[in-house]
Amino acid sequence: MSFNLANKSLAERAAIEDEKSRLFDLWQSNLGKAKGEAARLFGERAKRKGKWAEWVRAELDTLSPPEYTSMVRSEVNRLMAAAK
Repeated sequence: MSFNLANKSLAERAAIEDEKSRLFDLWQSNLGKAKGEAARLFGERAKRKGKWAEWVRAELDTLSPPEYTSMVRSEVNRLMAAAK
């Protein structure tokens, strides 16, 4: 399997570029919302104590699309790393 775009057909390259553009637009328009959601989830950490991780997983399961869920998960992980 080659990841070199030069080895792909024009249609395949266009599809890859369209997907990259879609993901960038999604990221750009939802980053603030994802950070806010992550802050809300992280803010529950002290209150929920040992059940927090399980609760966060359940909350993340309710989010969509999957790319947005991934953004929120990344922000929660960033907040956790900064808190250590």
